[in-house]
Amino acid sequence: MKCMYCQGEMARGTAPFHIDRKDIHVSLDSVPEWVCMQCGEVYFEEAEVNAVQDIIRAIDEQTGKLARTA
Repeated sequence: MKCMYCQGEMARGTAPFHIDRKDIHVSLDSVPEWVCMQCGEVYFEEAEVNAVQDIIRAIDEQTGKLARTA
């Protein structure tokens, strides 16, 4: 796999992912990624992006429930 920015070689690895959403702080310690060995650009595959989006949707849903009960 080649980097779309510099055409360097990509290697499999993991990266931390942090998000703040509606006063909730989520930290994922090691999300699978592809990283360019030349420029350091990071790419996530569709499965990982979908999983992170599912987590964000669940946070939105659950914090919405908390707001309605307050």
